Amino acid sequence: MNKMTGKTEGERVIVVMGMTFSREQCPVRDVIDNIGGKWNTLMILALGEGPMRFSALRRLIPDISQRMLTQTLRDLQRDGYIGREVFPTQPPSVEYSLTPLGQSFLVLVRGLVDWSVEHHQAIRAARVAYDAAA
Repeated sequence: MNKMTGKTEGERVIVVMGMTFSREQCPVRDVIDNIGGKWNTLMILALGEGPMRFSALRRLIPDISQRMLTQTLRDLQRDGYIGREVFPTQPPSVEYSLTPLGQSFLVLVRGLVDWSVEHHQAIRAARVAYDAAA
């Protein structure tokens, strides 16, 4: 066993910014795997505008299926990014909103959006150049 890492010889590890993790315990992999879905960041951005009902989210992201919207909301709720409040109306209405954890993540997502907008044309041009050379 290696005294520095606590890992046995031959065990695969991930080193992130000088910290060593097993594949199962890597916080970066865990978070990115769960938030990196196609719809997750769009949901976080949408809810950054304020609490919304399911139908409003569906209208905001029209190409998401009802099933995928439901699953994405459940995943984000499970990880603590969003909260779900049920109102005692007939029929019951449900509203989704960002939690404090979701608000803190929204700051990062907005930075990524800004970066994406700024560099999108350069990325598209790089793809075209790469594809032409291939």
